[in-house]
Amino acid sequence: MSMINYASREINCKLVYYGPGLGGKTTNLEYVFAKVAPEKRGKMVSLATETERTLFFDFLPVDLGTIRGFKTRFHMYTVPGQVYYNASRKLILKGVDGLVFVADSQMDRMEANVESMQNLYDNMAEYGYDVTKIPFLIQYNKRDLPNAAPISELQQQLNPGWEVTESAKQRETKDSLNEGEWLITQIDSTWIQRAPYVESIAVTGDGVFETLKHVAKLVLKALS
Repeated sequence: MSMINYASREINCKLVYYGPGLGGKTTNLEYVFAKVAPEKRGKMVSLATETERTLFFDFLPVDLGTIRGFKTRFHMYTVPGQVYYNASRKLILKGVDGLVFVADSQMDRMEANVESMQNLYDNMAEYGYDVTKIPFLIQYNKRDLPNAAPISELQQQLNPGWEVTESAKQRETKDSLNEGEWLITQIDSTWIQRAPYVESIAVTGDGVFETLKHVAKLVLKALS
């Protein structure tokens, strides 16, 4: 849930990067942190586990405009990937405004992706949150690897869509990020909506800022 700081005239929003271990969540945040001007970001906080780190920092983007005269400050978090750190995952999700699921495109990581996606839905439900009703984007990372699964298979496993019951939303809606694809479409008389997605190679920065900018815009749209 976004917080308003009237003194600084800022709206503080929480973005959480979720996904399986070693999928690229940390790499995304480290790349963004390195590219954002020091005067526009806070200090990065790193909480280390045995196998990976949970990161956090905040920054003030200069190119996303304002909401009713308030600037928007984004607080970016990663969650630990391993299942046995689930308590930490749930804690970090509390008050989330926007979600990025970072999937590992490698074929042999499909089961871990599916498990992590289900875990995300379960943890959100415990807070009474509905993933289908908040700003949510999937990033298919590691697209440069030779064993990367086809996007169609990743979509089938991780982003099959959910039924659209609101009549006002039952209309063909193109995916602005991926030419020739649809966010909302009709399949066998049922209207289906999918989350938008971005392909990435986080280690080189490909798709990292595209992911961030799109989920940030979704958050701003939800707030306005």
